[in-house]
Amino acid sequence: MHFKFPNKHSAVLISLLSLGVVSQAATNEPIQPIKAPTDINAGQAELGKKLYFDPRLSKSGYISCNSCHNLSMGGTDNITSSIGDQWQQGPINAPTVLNASLNLAQFWDGRAEDLKAQAGGPIANPKEMASNHTLAIEVLKSIPQYVVEFKQVFNSDQITIDQVTTAIAEFEKTLVTPGSRFDQWLEGDKTALNDTELAGYELFKSSGCTACHNGPAVGGSMYQKVGLIKPYQTNNPALGRFDVTGNEADKNVFKVPTLRNIELTYPYFHDGAIKTLSEAVNTMGEIQLGKTFNATENAQIVAFLKTLTGEQPQITLPILPPSNDNTPQPQPFN
Repeated sequence: MHFKFPNKHSAVLISLLSLGVVSQAATNEPIQPIKAPTDINAGQAELGKKLYFDPRLSKSGYISCNSCHNLSMGGTDNITSSIGDQWQQGPINAPTVLNASLNLAQFWDGRAEDLKAQAGGPIANPKEMASNHTLAIEVLKSIPQYVVEFKQVFNSDQITIDQVTTAIAEFEKTLVTPGSRFDQWLEGDKTALNDTELAGYELFKSSGCTACHNGPAVGGSMYQKVGLIKPYQTNNPALGRFDVTGNEADKNVFKVPTLRNIELTYPYFHDGAIKTLSEAVNTMGEIQLGKTFNATENAQIVAFLKTLTGEQPQITLPILPPSNDNTPQPQPFN
């Protein structure tokens, strides 16, 4: 049986129902369980894993995809914004790569339509990996084992940036986190959550949080203005979709982040200014809902959110093929 996770959570739910893997009770909830995809191209994913961890795709030979989207740290880096080439600090908080295949688009502003479109950006970004696609391909072509593996996977004597981004995206599609306690509850195990967590979920729904945070990813399927009720005070210059479209109505409109594994992916919001989950709940209540949660309510919602932590990807670190004598040399920074 094969199915592909599309960007819209409603289509995901239909697929899961057709396979009989979602309980009828779960269909009555705004959140659905995550299931591992079954349509992965194993060869591309294995090659993509090597590329994801290979710092030689960066100018310095020091930064890999995993540097900012660390799979040991919830698929992010737990700092306000990532550190790139020459110790430059990035302009925005690194979103988690976990369950990113469920997003309607990639990056906070949605400028990349899918994982493949996203994968090529950091390689050539002067503040991130600071290489360029031509140099990255030269590096890969100089490494005999990569040449063989690309030939095996793509049946081509050429190595292209399209193949590189395809492979990385295929690996990232495997980075889903099923089996959370909340998913277990959705699937019929009513002992999976305690009373505090259940109260938090009911409050999460009744407060209106599920208007944006819904579906399998508990977010990621729409854009929303940050500061819907009350302006969000930030020093970060990013303006969300406005930076892509130039439309005045898109100012401060960002992709709604997934809440899956949210206890692991601090700090929060696009500016990384919110350090704790408790603070994030209070801030969202005020600026998005016009609601002030008391201490008990805050603790209940936080308790619920922590039940969204799923099984983390079990990754065997790849042994990267060695460089060759003619491999372009990295340019490390001090």
